[in-house]
Amino acid sequence: MDTRSPIHKLLRLWNVDISRKIWGHTQQITNTLKELAWNRLDFVISSKFFWGLKPVGGKQSRINSQNTLNRKYLMQAIDGSLQRLKLDYLDLIFCHRADPHTPVEETVWAMHNIIEQGKALYWGTSEWSADEIRAAWEVAERHHLHKPVMEQPQYHLFHRQRVEKEYARLYKDIGLGLTTWSPLASGLLTGKYIEGIPDGSRGAMQNMSFLQEELLDQQKNHAVAQLQEIAHSLDCSVAQLALAWVAHNPRVSTVILGASRPEQLQENLAALDVLKKLNPETVDKIEGLTAKFAD
Repeated sequence: MDTRSPIHKLLRLWNVDISRKIWGHTQQITNTLKELAWNRLDFVISSKFFWGLKPVGGKQSRINSQNTLNRKYLMQAIDGSLQRLKLDYLDLIFCHRADPHTPVEETVWAMHNIIEQGKALYWGTSEWSADEIRAAWEVAERHHLHKPVMEQPQYHLFHRQRVEKEYARLYKDIGLGLTTWSPLASGLLTGKYIEGIPDGSRGAMQNMSFLQEELLDQQKNHAVAQLQEIAHSLDCSVAQLALAWVAHNPRVSTVILGASRPEQLQENLAALDVLKKLNPETVDKIEGLTAKFAD
């Protein structure tokens, strides 16, 4: 494949989670955007605020620099992101976790002010509870502020209660939209862990050892093996089937992929073709194999 192709260029951007600006890859992102030469109206850039900037040289974390959603941090965070990315505005910004130490009113006002200043278009949350989202929305409603309009939760065949039950009222009441992450359950839903943890996989990485118990779950791996039969009948991989299942939920507007190579990205995007094949009968079969093991 031509390494100058849009997919390869996009992969350079894809491999760098913009929300993790702390990794110092911002120049790589800006260079890729420049090379792609897309009209700014044709792509969406998002970022997440909460974890903050990692201290340099073993120094201790600074006050207002990490693990907070207070006004001082948020105003510094958006300015820093725009400066590093060399952009005039971000399309979406997320409060990456709820902050129990900052009044929700302070966070909502800060996010509103960021949007009013033209530095972002929309704001939302990530891994907030339904009660926390509603509390923020009600503050915004009461003061006529920009409301949180999207949530970024984990969602896959084995992790679904929050999306399908906890948030159920929010979709109708406030029009909440979803950008979901981990659609393949850290690789469990690719089928690669059915016979153990292969060398070179995420589960084999020392810093990912906390995933091993879940990846080696016998009942879930047995269900994945059975999903392979359904995938075979649709002429797709089990990973594509799992991705299509997430996208099949009408509440999901975006599925975050974890591709690290162009081949993986192309395979994942082929899930859009599988989505067209998901009829009620097939969905029922998938549910019958996985729902009982989901949290």
